[in-house]
Amino acid sequence: MTDRAAIEARLEAIAAGLPDVRAERSGGEVSWSAEGHAFAVLTDDAVELRLSAPVAAAAANTPDTEPSVRGVGWVRFMPAALDAHAIDRLEAWFAFARRHAAEGAQPAAPRGGKGAN
Repeated sequence: MTDRAAIEARLEAIAAGLPDVRAERSGGEVSWSAEGHAFAVLTDDAVELRLSAPVAAAAANTPDTEPSVRGVGWVRFMPAALDAHAIDRLEAWFAFARRHAAEGAQPAAPRGGKGAN
């Protein structure tokens, strides 16, 4: 992963612009939560974000991203460089994860039809 300090600074700046986001440090990790739901965790080598399952599945197909062992909907983002594309994904996913936390991190209701989850 690129410079952890740069990613942490970027996440702190994003969090400052979002409502009711709480950051907590524990050991070497920083986690962000809203309304009692953790939605992002910065570790030594990645940022893990809790997205909805369909968004996480799509995100896992982008560079430097894979499913997280934290569970369904979580992705692990390890950008090799903090370039414009990585920053764009980081900001979008962090904001989405915050909104998803506000919804109680519940899966979306099935829309019906064949193959609906």
